Amino acid sequence: MPTIDQIRTEALRALMPPPRLRLSDWIEREVCLPEGVSSQPGPVRLWPFQREIADAIGDPLIERVTLVKPVRVGFTTLLTSAIASFVANDPAPILCLLPAESDCRDYVVSDIEPIFSASPAVASALSGDLDEAGRNTLLSRRFPGGSLKVVAAKAPRNLRRHNVRMLMMDEVDGMAPTAEGSPILLAERRTLSFPDRKIVLGSTPVHEETSHVLRAYAQSDQRIFEVPCPCCGIFEEITWDQITWPEGQPEAACWRCPNCAEEIEERHKPQMIEEGRWRATAPQVQGHAGFRMNALISLHANAAWGKLATEFLSAKDDPTTLQTFVNTILGQGWRSEGDELDEGGMAARAEDFGLTLVPAEVLALTVGCDVQHDRLELTYVGWTEAGGMLILAHRVIWGAFDADETWAELEILLRERFPHALGGKIAIDATAIDAGDGTSMNAVTAFCRPRTARKIFAIKGAAGNRPVIERAGSKTKTGARLWIVGVDTVKIQLFARLPRAGHVRFSADLPAVWYEQVASERAVVRYSRGQPVRNFERIPGKRAEALDCTVYAFAARQMVNINPDQRRSDLATVGALPGQVRPPILQSSWMKRN
Repeated sequence: MPTIDQIRTEALRALMPPPRLRLSDWIEREVCLPEGVSSQPGPVRLWPFQREIADAIGDPLIERVTLVKPVRVGFTTLLTSAIASFVANDPAPILCLLPAESDCRDYVVSDIEPIFSASPAVASALSGDLDEAGRNTLLSRRFPGGSLKVVAAKAPRNLRRHNVRMLMMDEVDGMAPTAEGSPILLAERRTLSFPDRKIVLGSTPVHEETSHVLRAYAQSDQRIFEVPCPCCGIFEEITWDQITWPEGQPEAACWRCPNCAEEIEERHKPQMIEEGRWRATAPQVQGHAGFRMNALISLHANAAWGKLATEFLSAKDDPTTLQTFVNTILGQGWRSEGDELDEGGMAARAEDFGLTLVPAEVLALTVGCDVQHDRLELTYVGWTEAGGMLILAHRVIWGAFDADETWAELEILLRERFPHALGGKIAIDATAIDAGDGTSMNAVTAFCRPRTARKIFAIKGAAGNRPVIERAGSKTKTGARLWIVGVDTVKIQLFARLPRAGHVRFSADLPAVWYEQVASERAVVRYSRGQPVRNFERIPGKRAEALDCTVYAFAARQMVNINPDQRRSDLATVGALPGQVRPPILQSSWMKRN
């Protein structure tokens, strides 16, 4: 008995027009990369592993294409080239779905418009001035026979009025469910009126248990890219566990064939990739081509095995940077080690340091402040040059949140300088104070607004896939400026760091209740409108002030930019007050690695 997919395939084959140029051949013949978009401007030259992906996107018998991808494999250029092909050869309503509005604008300005302009076959397809009447805008263009719209997944209203035949979705693991459900499913529903629809979905995976792209790949024919060993000729997928190098020489990394155990040097890689092939591991699936790859097959100079080995050694000791390597280089989802923190295990690692003498390796100091109706709670976190955390102290100011005396005491604490092991004193570099409680917001913003120059910020936590900290889009009713902290983003990083000795160190001065509160939540996977979402839930009976304070102090670190050598010099000077005079607010680069 034939399956529905087989019946559909045969029906489409009967209706197919005569064979035409394969999409990969058309791209190489017609699409050009301008300067500024590529380090090698000129006609597109697809890598061998890109060609079958392109041909699957252009194959009318394949309804869905899923790509599990790392960085450095040219997917954005491939996706834009495919859109150019549809505009020139098979015009239809096309929708591109990206996580955020800023992603949409950047994609149009940085990729679509330059590549279309540089490619003669499609140079005039999206031409025309932006029209205030609504015919053409930056993210919505018409062309003969179709249209192109680039929309953000965060705004489901963008998907209501569009019926499209071509749906292109990039970085789907960065798309969170909205009030109307999964933006991916909402977008797919806009294609239901077209029997010859095409759905292309690609992403770098993030968390294994909630990854949209890994779940889609599992429903495909699950293709892997295999290359022949120059010694034995057997085809194998290149995986990270097969990359080896001499002790202390990561630049000499090579691939060890799992069949003949011969070590293959980097110089053989281009020929191996040229002769490589895709193999479907679930060939019984029809109409859904799935591709999984890693950066080990990329021919970018920055993806040489030696360079990737060096990156791994730099990342392996920090779970947050290791996750980045696993996601963006290996193209794999990150699997969390545990769902709960062990308060006893953390307390057992307490060391003899604190605010009475800040350790020499601490070069920056931030504070997170949680506001309760009868008290303020503060956690002090010291930061090393490499991004290590030292939890130095936790303090409580008892008093009503709307009492002047409470805020006066906070002002005294935030101006305090602490003896440093290098000989000088260290000041607080940045403070984040929670203003998320609508009742206390006015009091918090009134305190923070005149102290912005001292990097004392009013913040509000927000769940979901968000940046660690970002400026709110608008001011409060009182004219105050809020900063939004991505609490789930920070907690993911903290839950990876806190259990590991060496990544987070604890002062012996911390009270036992601090450990209980910092371990007050656990990571769980729940289904929201049919989609798995990783959330943090409170363990019944526990309070979470210490965890909240630590999250805010972590976010405040993003607002600090120091010169490590200058800071050491200042701290070695008796009587110096590092942090008293600071440059304008700049975001540090180390946090952006995650």
